[in-house]
Amino acid sequence: MKAIINGRLIVPDADGNFIVDDRSALVFDRLIGSIGSTVDESDQVFDARGMYVAPGFINIHIHGCAGADAMDAQPSALETMRSFLPSTGVTSFLPTTMTMPIENIFAALVRIRNEMNVRRGAKIIGANVEGPFINKKFKGAQAEKDIIAADFNLIKDFVDVIKLITIAPEELSDPSFIDECRRHGIIASIGHSAADYQTALNAIARGASHITHLFNAQTGLHHRKPGLVGAALDSHAVVELIADNVHVHPAAQRLVSKVKPRNEIILITDSLRACGMGDGIFELGGQRVTVKGMRATLDDGTIAASVAPMNLVVKNFVDNSGWTLEAALECATKNAAVELGLYDRIGSLEVGKAADIIIFDEALNIHAAFVDGNQVWSD
Repeated sequence: MKAIINGRLIVPDADGNFIVDDRSALVFDRLIGSIGSTVDESDQVFDARGMYVAPGFINIHIHGCAGADAMDAQPSALETMRSFLPSTGVTSFLPTTMTMPIENIFAALVRIRNEMNVRRGAKIIGANVEGPFINKKFKGAQAEKDIIAADFNLIKDFVDVIKLITIAPEELSDPSFIDECRRHGIIASIGHSAADYQTALNAIARGASHITHLFNAQTGLHHRKPGLVGAALDSHAVVELIADNVHVHPAAQRLVSKVKPRNEIILITDSLRACGMGDGIFELGGQRVTVKGMRATLDDGTIAASVAPMNLVVKNFVDNSGWTLEAALECATKNAAVELGLYDRIGSLEVGKAADIIIFDEALNIHAAFVDGNQVWSD
């Protein structure tokens, strides 16, 4: 067995809300064996030195990092992502496809499926399909030429791997697409959409229970036209938030934290391959992206995907929302696990769950990460 001592454990209380617990030890192997028990002399001991010990982050919307992208034809790209992500606190993730020729998306889904049982680095727990079933008017950094009409028959062979898919409900010729997603356990998410308030609410009522990167590439909030943002805030839809302070202003993050209960917010990075690479010229979906600091843009100036790592996103949200660290952490761990139906296995530090554990300091620098009990990152 292994044990982490001298840590500030972030665990659920009796009501399921995360709290800081200073009990003496977290004992684990592949699964968490005990919390607060005495360490055995035979245990391999890790000293947290007063730092936080928390469940690993779950990133449900990430295109790439460390020079690799989920759409890359080389299988090694997913290996690169799995290896890099624990250094940012991520222990599970959904590699995210984007709008490209449908054959390219199919090939990416096959590669993701083949990697789902690999246990090296961060765990791949399925795929997020962002595009091609979106609105051209709100394409964002997606390639317009490859946008097509939604057809569930196109994805029916991948229901085992697709966990989340973005749609523009106003573009659906057959609203039963949402019904089929629900029937196969796929989360239908509204995004890259020109839907007005009522259209969005109707889709949410039908079962499109998730909003892709709230505020970005969708109709905004206006006092006479509440738009998709208004519907997201005025319903129980779960919203993604890119808290990189580029895609969403700190004040907008703060407003969301005041309107939405914390179980309806999921922090994401939406990062591209440039994450962790510094400034330079990169690629996203066949398009050139220029990165300067925290901003990534296409040649026409459109803000592309983020370059923020997950630990920075969490830190920004803590700073901007005024929430406690432990409350904000639910938005990077528990909420995603609950929505994906995996909270019985991952998403919190509890006896019997996977030993997906991170150790970090007050500035949210990641000092160690464990996946299924194996140490996969150490600074």
